[in-house]
Amino acid sequence: MSLQFPEGFLWGGAVAANQLEGAYQKDGKGWSTQDVMPHGVKTPPTEVPTDDNMKLIGIDFYHRYKEDIKLFAEMGFKVFRTSIAWSRIFPKGDELEPNEQGLQFYDALFDECHRYGIEPLVTISHYETPLHLAREYDGWVNRKLVDFYARYARTIFTRYKDKVKYWLTFNEINSILEFPFMSGGISTPKEKLGKQELYQAIHHEFVASALAVKIGHEINPDFQIGCMVLSMPIYPLTPHPDDVIKTMESDHKNTFFADIHARGYYPGYMKRFFKENGIQIHFEPGDEAILKHTVDFISFSYYMSICETADPEKQIRGEGNLLGGVPNPYLEASDWGWQIDPKGLRCIMNAFYDRYQKPLFVVENGLGAVDRLVTDENGDKTVEDGYRIQYLRDHLVQVAEAIADGVEVLGYTSWGCIDLVSASSAELKKRYGFIYVDRHDDGSGTLERYRKKSFHWYKEVIATNGQSLFK
Repeated sequence: MSLQFPEGFLWGGAVAANQLEGAYQKDGKGWSTQDVMPHGVKTPPTEVPTDDNMKLIGIDFYHRYKEDIKLFAEMGFKVFRTSIAWSRIFPKGDELEPNEQGLQFYDALFDECHRYGIEPLVTISHYETPLHLAREYDGWVNRKLVDFYARYARTIFTRYKDKVKYWLTFNEINSILEFPFMSGGISTPKEKLGKQELYQAIHHEFVASALAVKIGHEINPDFQIGCMVLSMPIYPLTPHPDDVIKTMESDHKNTFFADIHARGYYPGYMKRFFKENGIQIHFEPGDEAILKHTVDFISFSYYMSICETADPEKQIRGEGNLLGGVPNPYLEASDWGWQIDPKGLRCIMNAFYDRYQKPLFVVENGLGAVDRLVTDENGDKTVEDGYRIQYLRDHLVQVAEAIADGVEVLGYTSWGCIDLVSASSAELKKRYGFIYVDRHDDGSGTLERYRKKSFHWYKEVIATNGQSLFK
């Protein structure tokens, strides 16, 4: 059987506002949690934004978006995933009225996408909670954020109801387990944050997400609103039953988040976890009914798989996309220690579809690497990134395999389609894009854009609806 992608498959790329827009105080924007995270997720936030925070300038997409969208159109993008910076719309997060200049920027951005026939896919909250909400309310620990988020969602749903069809409520929502400040705007240090407070904050996010689905469908019934989870297949390190049980328990920590979004209620295994850990989730009147407003599709990031074991002597944690795990002895790793497992993508897609029977959208997948800008035989500057082409090709073949398995897939957006600042490490040398941006970790560079070899490769993939992958 020949592998193929369905007609109308949404090919494109993905970014986040905080990692490329820059202009961190332009046109009324307030500070976000990202503005005080100059060194990524593994160091405490600063009191105020500092000059060594690469995200304050990013790649200056705020002023260069027309140039960049034109390059995406040249590749043939059908969809462009980005986020709206919450603090551009509500600078502090708790205002009653939005910032009109912020709304106008995204009007212009989405209009530019449509000029080239590109469908925006918009993340409502992508690791950029307004800093005021983190410091004044302790982020999502506070129930008041449900109302603030609902007001924000209603504002942008209403404003862009004829410009945006596809929406995601929270980016990698399950990452709050490891990084409560970045993911949930929770100012209480992780080591002092109790499980009760953490899971209550998660409940507040679930309610807000479901409320957004309800509000969005009321404003425009044609909206397609999805959740977004960090996916990471977990394999038993050995066939020992204890390893298998440990794997199941670890997997539940992540599956839980998609279960709530897709099914609309708390699963039994989490009720057991809450009971055994003395956690009592407080439901406000109406929460149970709100949660039943389930998502239209499941979207996810996929970069790697991990292993799990019950043997404490083998529980050596490797590097990974926010949620590390026990390394797999059969896999190679990227420059940042992320293990490369294309077949794991097919596995997780089948698992999601078997579990939920809802369409899937692969909204993040890519390879972060140190790229070298060179001059080719025509005198043009480029990057010979055959390693990225191989990585993406191997993963896209597995997407096609999953489609052949019967999995319904809406589209695929490669992460960091243009070089941007890393979320985990706040570096620019960790590059993902098809487009090289001349900016470096010391702040130097012209910000000029150059097409990498992968740019031309992905252009052909899209033009052939994936058939060039199988040549």
